[in-house]
Amino acid sequence: MQLAQIKLTGSEQGLWLISAKGKLWLPQGDIPYGHAQQWQLTGLTAQQIGHWKEQTVWFVGHEMPAEMCWLKCLLGNVDDGLFKLAGRAVQLADFYASHQFCGYCNKPMSISQTEWCCLCNYCQQRYYPQIAPSIIVGIRNKNKILLAKHVRHQQNPIYTVLAGFVEVGETIEEAVQREVFEETNITIKNIRYVASQVWPFPNSIMLAYLADYESGEIMIDTEELIEADWYHYQSLPVIPPYSTIARRLIEETLVLCRQYDEGGE
Repeated sequence: MQLAQIKLTGSEQGLWLISAKGKLWLPQGDIPYGHAQQWQLTGLTAQQIGHWKEQTVWFVGHEMPAEMCWLKCLLGNVDDGLFKLAGRAVQLADFYASHQFCGYCNKPMSISQTEWCCLCNYCQQRYYPQIAPSIIVGIRNKNKILLAKHVRHQQNPIYTVLAGFVEVGETIEEAVQREVFEETNITIKNIRYVASQVWPFPNSIMLAYLADYESGEIMIDTEELIEADWYHYQSLPVIPPYSTIARRLIEETLVLCRQYDEGGE
């Protein structure tokens, strides 16, 4: 794949991920496909960022006058491979916009032609897109799962598992324990890794875990949560959609809850 930026002549063909300020251009709700000229992209600067179903996927950092949508509009509506490329486009748009000048010497930056980074030709510094690791954890207490309504979900009914960012100087497992205790006042055990999911909102990767309740009574951090409680697997509130790793953790935890009622541990 060629990472060099080019000025579009109009004849280039493929899928077009046009992004600015955390949004994507989705005319009629879809990622545009076809020739650059067809979408009035001639003269803009573009970069190949991948392939999808044998089609070139182009990134253009540009704000269109209308139909700019948040990336979550695509979540669950396109396949995982294309969603990841769309997330890459949104992250690159933000990265390039925020790294126009060097943080060390304040000189103008240039975009690398060989890797995802920005270069300072004056002091030779290199800057790479930041990826913020975050954890998400499904917690089981016998035949119940811990679900919480987050402050960010105040306007919708979704209850989900706990999540948070990894802090400087701690392991992933320490982050899982800390986030759970800070948000709910309980301690957990038997922490085990499940999977990861690219989560470009704006620049995270979610590391997913399962864990078991150990001790403590739920007391929520009201800055993070509206409420939290243990829910029996047959009596659940509204939970996240299947396209999210949160839903996968919930489903896997519910399997363990059922097994407990069938004589498991």
